[in-house]
Amino acid sequence: MSPAFDPGRLAGRIAAGEPLALARGISHVENESDGFEALLERLDGRTGRARRIGITGPPGAGKSTLTAALTRHYLNQSLKVGIVAVDPTSPFTGGALLGDRIRMGELSTEPGVFIRSMASRGSLGGLATATREAADLMDAAGYDRVILETLGVGQAELDIAVSADTTAVVLVPESGDGVQAMKAGLMEVADLFVINKSDRPGADRLEKEIAIIMSIRFANRPPGDADGDADEVWRMPIMQTVASEARGIEEFAEHLDRHFDWLRSTEKLETHRQTARLRRAHDALLRRSRRDAQRIWRRASRETLDSGASPYATARRLYEEFRKTLGGT
Repeated sequence: MSPAFDPGRLAGRIAAGEPLALARGISHVENESDGFEALLERLDGRTGRARRIGITGPPGAGKSTLTAALTRHYLNQSLKVGIVAVDPTSPFTGGALLGDRIRMGELSTEPGVFIRSMASRGSLGGLATATREAADLMDAAGYDRVILETLGVGQAELDIAVSADTTAVVLVPESGDGVQAMKAGLMEVADLFVINKSDRPGADRLEKEIAIIMSIRFANRPPGDADGDADEVWRMPIMQTVASEARGIEEFAEHLDRHFDWLRSTEKLETHRQTARLRRAHDALLRRSRRDAQRIWRRASRETLDSGASPYATARRLYEEFRKTLGGT
């Protein structure tokens, strides 16, 4: 456990936009330092102003290059950008391998950009446990756009759909069968599709495959969903980019703006963000429960080893002890 700190003082510095204070705040959240939830609570009223953009897709799709190109576009518009890049966990230190920060190194010294690599630490869904809270701190620090870039994901349920206002799924022409890509779960969370590295053969074919599958899916929606104002339905765009050359990035940013405007006009933005807040409350509850359970386990582990009881009897006894800590009967 990290040493205690003054949440009020640090919150004030983060709200003032101090990058060093923001970095320290995220570290306290990641390490679950004493007082980290008080820090988040103090800054909660300052969140909700930044647009949160999720960038996800299979490994090798060029997500980091696309993120860097989009960030450069926003900087040219005088916007401040925070980036949370989730990297695989180091097997030696438990920390992030920092691959994304290395690939976006040119941006790290730019004023108005804050990049934080976070270790996945075994989290499913492509996001680290503290990613949403790191995004909250960036939001509170005054960043206009917060980009959440996931590590490469596959069949796992994707947290990014809840965490971001708009989620872009990034694919490449050589991803293979477009139908198989749909089965991977990535397409279920997309608000728009980006075929990156589109200067390679097969980009047009992949775009057509995605368009066909999307049209079939839309046609097969339940009858009730098809009724009503057509403006209530978001038609997911498919675009091609070559992020390494900044080709297609302006169109990408325009589609992101269009989706955000659609969310606001249909009043879906508030509903989506309320869902995200409920998810953070859920995660905070699980985190508190996990810490209590770990304390009980550490205290009882030696006794468990010496008792000779079955694992199931031990689990029952420890669970009852855990319930007592929660005030259960």
